[in-house]
Amino acid sequence: MTGLRVLKRFLILFAFFFAVGLGAYWWLTIPATVAASTLPAHTPDVANGKLVFNAGGCASCHATPKQDDKLRLGGGLPLTSPFGTFYAPNISPDPTAGIGRWSDADFVTALLKGTSPKGEHYFPAFPYTSYQKMTSGDARDLFAYIKTLPQVAGKAPDHDVGFPFDLRRNLGVWKWLFLDGKPFVADSSKSPQWNRGAYLVNALGHCAECHSPRNVLGGLEEKQRFAGGPNPEGQGWVPNITQRGLKDWSEKDIAYFLKTGETPEGDTAGGSMAPVIRNTTQLDDDDRAAMAIYLKSLPAVEGPPKPARKG
Repeated sequence: MTGLRVLKRFLILFAFFFAVGLGAYWWLTIPATVAASTLPAHTPDVANGKLVFNAGGCASCHATPKQDDKLRLGGGLPLTSPFGTFYAPNISPDPTAGIGRWSDADFVTALLKGTSPKGEHYFPAFPYTSYQKMTSGDARDLFAYIKTLPQVAGKAPDHDVGFPFDLRRNLGVWKWLFLDGKPFVADSSKSPQWNRGAYLVNALGHCAECHSPRNVLGGLEEKQRFAGGPNPEGQGWVPNITQRGLKDWSEKDIAYFLKTGETPEGDTAGGSMAPVIRNTTQLDDDDRAAMAIYLKSLPAVEGPPKPARKG
């Protein structure tokens, strides 16, 4: 009888802690949203939305592959990763396949919280860890601009992600670890140009998403932010863009590279950087100069060792 009482108490204790743990998990992983009532009155600025679109590189991922019009945002581009293959979704104004029925709050929630209108977590192949720093006004201007673009029918393929990474609720834990929810805050000790560049690089341009190494969970190694590393898509190496990698580049060199894709050595940007240059080419000189000022100010950070070439 004593053994049965001990077993019963153990089972009760186990059930209690299991229930507490399950409740904590459920609470921790609730997808965050932005309520429409919290958004201030806003008159959309479509011209600014176009700027945000280009700075954010929206066409690089969401334009329908194998066609020349980069404003047809039918999605479908495969993004490979150690966790599976993700496919960029249709974000055209199509009311069925795209985001034509979304509200401003839906769009702001997607960018700043990484949550879909259905209340599900988006996979972080969508770089909301950077977009969270975007102002809601810029997000709403972007949405207004996208609504002026062509409607594209047809949904992108479903993500090819295996268990347990396909359980979207678990992404709430990932967000708790790597999504800090902090908006961009200007540094009053720096110039307006520096702050503009910091915003463009860290929020809209999401440069750290490729130019920083990642840990085993896919989160950015913040201590090596911008220090380069393996290409997140699995092929090649992304360069260090701190002063460890750009020490011989001037601000003018960086701005010229963002405008033309040409390096001080006469090389031309290729690979995954080529579509980025197509986007930064469409910014104005002031914004490219601001990005250059910010990037040139980054202290030298040693990145992960680059593997030796085989053969």
